Amino acid sequence: MTITSLAFLTPGNFADDDPYTGLEETLQLFEYGERLGYEGAWIRQRHLEHGVGSAAVFLAAAGQRTERVELGTAVIPIGYESPFRLAEDLALADVLSRGRLQIGFSTGMPHAELLGDLVYDGDWRSFDLSYGRVARVVDNLRGNYLGGPDTVIQSPGNTQRPRLQPHNPGLVDRIWYGGGSLRSARWAGESGLNLLSGNIVTGEDTDDFTTAQSNLLAAYRRIEPTARVAIGRVIVPFDSADRATRIRYQEYAASRHARTLAPQGPRRTLFAPDVVGTAEQILEQLAADPVVSAVSELRLELPYEFRREEYEQILHDIRHLVAPELGWRPARLEAAR
Repeated sequence: MTITSLAFLTPGNFADDDPYTGLEETLQLFEYGERLGYEGAWIRQRHLEHGVGSAAVFLAAAGQRTERVELGTAVIPIGYESPFRLAEDLALADVLSRGRLQIGFSTGMPHAELLGDLVYDGDWRSFDLSYGRVARVVDNLRGNYLGGPDTVIQSPGNTQRPRLQPHNPGLVDRIWYGGGSLRSARWAGESGLNLLSGNIVTGEDTDDFTTAQSNLLAAYRRIEPTARVAIGRVIVPFDSADRATRIRYQEYAASRHARTLAPQGPRRTLFAPDVVGTAEQILEQLAADPVVSAVSELRLELPYEFRREEYEQILHDIRHLVAPELGWRPARLEAAR
């Protein structure tokens, strides 16, 4: 097992009556992760919750607060997005960050019964809110000219051929798909997208999470053998935590353990157990995880509703006590100081 890229994914929590403080603390967490040498800092996109509703806006801000770290979002549910307008926002944020965005998509439309009629004029239930809509965003990011070869638009002081602006041709190679099923993994590979797979997958012909995720990765690699693959795990070390925080971490993991014992719901959703304990215990569990052993990119999925100091303690312990034992080295030597 050799991890060459270490990233974290945070939910971007904030209080209902004080959103600024939580969002500012999340930006500070991105800065902290960069100082520790993490290769990537990722944000969840969440609607109607105490979290970031627009990843593009947040990452534009994060790009001004960091210099090196990759800035990712996992994932943008495509059902709420205009393929062209989203592409414009992502392209602008990417240029402002000097080409550091890593964009993760998923299909679906959480809370559709509440938001569908607010987002769309017309019967959105008949729209393609699946893979085809993701493909349209990716196609827009390619920056092809619109209209025929003689089509131009006039703007103050300029005549130009129309296309997505600003355009960074490298962004289209930094698109990821959050695949949780064999079908989605195959589609990601066929579409030339990088693959994200976290601690939730669909049980297909198996009740075992590890087997299901291994099958998913194998299906993707048969189609796309060289693209990037990142595996996400909830990993919570408590080596430098105080006693009360250790108890809190253990109670958190215990509250989520029952869902890992059998497939959940009609879609047979399988959950990976949270990896909680001392660095030594965590390393034992990761060494026994064949999926983690098969990839070189690991993404820490930080728990919801923790405090900033707890997130920093988790990132610190992973960086100093866990990741080096997995073969990882910080992105810059001076970041480790």
